[in-house]
Amino acid sequence: QVGVTAQKTMRLLPASGRKATQKVVVGDQDGVVTCFGIKKGEAVPVFKTLPGQKIARLELGGALNTPQEKIFVATGSEVRGFTKRGKQFLSFETNLTESIKAMHISGADLFLCASYIYNHYCDCKDQNYYLSGDKINDVLCLPVDKLHCITPVLACQDRVLRVLQGSNLLYEVEIPGPPTVLALNNGNGGDSGEEVVYGTSDGKLGLIQITGSKPVPKWEIGNDKKRGGILCIDSFDIVGDGVKQLLVGRDDGMIEIYNFESADDPVLHYDHALSESIASIQGGCVGKDGYDEILAATYSGWLTGLTTEPIHREGGSGEELKLSQEMQSKISSLRNELEHLQMKVLQEREKYQQASQSSTAMSSVPAFSVNDKFTLNKDDASYSLILEVQTAIDNVLVQSDVPIDLLDVDKNSAVVSFSSCDSEPNSNFVLATYRCQANTTRLELKVRSIEGQSGTLQAYVTPRIQPKTCQVHQYQIKPLSLHQRTHSVDHDRPMNTLTLKGKFSFAEIHSWVVFCLPEVPEKTPAGESITFYFQNTFLGTQLECTYRKGEGCFKSDNISTISILKDVLSKEATKRKINLNISYDINEESVKHTLQLIHPKLEYQQMLAKKVRLIDALRELQVHEGNVDFLLPKYRSILEEADQLLEEHKRQPAQLERLYGMITDLFIDKFKFKGTNVKTKVPLLLEILDGCDQDGLIAFFEAA
Repeated sequence: QVGVTAQKTMRLLPASGRKATQKVVVGDQDGVVTCFGIKKGEAVPVFKTLPGQKIARLELGGALNTPQEKIFVATGSEVRGFTKRGKQFLSFETNLTESIKAMHISGADLFLCASYIYNHYCDCKDQNYYLSGDKINDVLCLPVDKLHCITPVLACQDRVLRVLQGSNLLYEVEIPGPPTVLALNNGNGGDSGEEVVYGTSDGKLGLIQITGSKPVPKWEIGNDKKRGGILCIDSFDIVGDGVKQLLVGRDDGMIEIYNFESADDPVLHYDHALSESIASIQGGCVGKDGYDEILAATYSGWLTGLTTEPIHREGGSGEELKLSQEMQSKISSLRNELEHLQMKVLQEREKYQQASQSSTAMSSVPAFSVNDKFTLNKDDASYSLILEVQTAIDNVLVQSDVPIDLLDVDKNSAVVSFSSCDSEPNSNFVLATYRCQANTTRLELKVRSIEGQSGTLQAYVTPRIQPKTCQVHQYQIKPLSLHQRTHSVDHDRPMNTLTLKGKFSFAEIHSWVVFCLPEVPEKTPAGESITFYFQNTFLGTQLECTYRKGEGCFKSDNISTISILKDVLSKEATKRKINLNISYDINEESVKHTLQLIHPKLEYQQMLAKKVRLIDALRELQVHEGNVDFLLPKYRSILEEADQLLEEHKRQPAQLERLYGMITDLFIDKFKFKGTNVKTKVPLLLEILDGCDQDGLIAFFEAA
């Protein structure tokens, strides 16, 4: 184990001889670069550097077409180079004002990215520069020796791969999720040298051929098993069939091997679950000659190897005896190490107790790092809050000043208890404590918010360390929290338009949009105007935002979205004492269209609620009568599916109330724009909703 590691900070050095094992080099957040080999199952250090700034990336480099055995690390705004023996030969202080987030090395070319800035250096001299429209998560360059030109590819948060030529954008590639990692297919870009594999934060995987003029998508794998986001990718022939497999590491601890059995699409061949997110993954020969391994580095710094070496040897009793002796010596050395560590812990604890009771004692709060992620899931319109701590978590307290639902997560073994809250203004709406089982370092929560209500969700994380200490992490729930960025919208839908005019700057209106909607880059976009497209993950309605200095235009097929925007934007402008001229164009057809989108969901939830209400009565009948052959088939099917129905109902609490709330808001918003208050008619509307008649509902909306 090393210190906490960031994404892509562990590599295997090329083997020196024909059958020699490979050395592992890893950089951690204490700034230490550690290089070691494995002999007889024990780690043998080669070198270790002194601590410093956090290491954000570690790459291998060297002259083109020679073994890549020089080690480069990105730390702060500096790049350092080490030989495979640990001697530092380079310290290059870049001109970047921010810390380096991503790095790629190809021969004498160095590609660096901070949050929005890309820089290309050749022999440490500045060559090209590009300012991206959204955050850059990763960078790579297509192989120069194959293509004879430099083609950098940036993975950007707005679901786009940006392909550059010099300092200019060559073209953009739209992909289905925010890309977190890029890798060359087969490690060399495939036969053409143009093939790039990407992984997204919502767990999708794809291959795109980056030609000189346009992108050619080859394959794409969705995330049907609802696994974590992808953090690292490598290509390695672990099966030994002459074709490289794709090794994938995810943030929920899954290691996957994809095989190319047919001509094109990869198939999941093997998977293995670890308890922490996989920060780096590599294939190679580390522990024993002749046996390949997959090596993974996890967030808290554990390096784990999965070997192809058979654990149970076949052969005579002599060989079994030899193996058992080998195992016994390994077990006894581990026991000794454990006893030594326990003694050390006791000594340190005593030392701390004595120091804390002395007259000059000063209490120090132990520092610990938390890796957190708060993302919107398109499939079920809920937010995932993932908290990962370098030591075991004791408990997490979740507090929210807006109404939210906390949903069940299958992987979650923590015990949750809810506290009652005062619903007075500016107080808590939700207060829940998650008590974790021993050795839990990763906790996943699911949260569902209500659009139109904005505020802050806070997580108080307390790990199992002494003295007791806690970190608070805050997450913004935005007014239009269920909207997700998309590449385009359907212009044929009936749209409502909201237009704002006033004496505001481009930066001011952009900051208002950032306040309203998720997934908008905080940095004001370059240029004079910008257009963003969004989709509501719950209803499938859409929103188009176009704005510039002094003017903003917002179009949506859902009146409630326009109503929320109008309220929030005018409130933000009032705060800054800016006079707004607001006009709107309401399309009557859009209300009917939105109701048609909501209705199938409403019908399904009402049927589910009805079935769940019948389960107890049907089960009682079953007990009394002994068999249920006399029941109608529809009731028999309810009994057969009872467990699934209850599970689904439990997974989606308050879903029906939420749909009722949306339809009520739509009704009130429709007439609000006409200047009519219809709140007195809401009870009547609820009666119609209970009847679940779509035509009656549309007629009520039109007649009211």
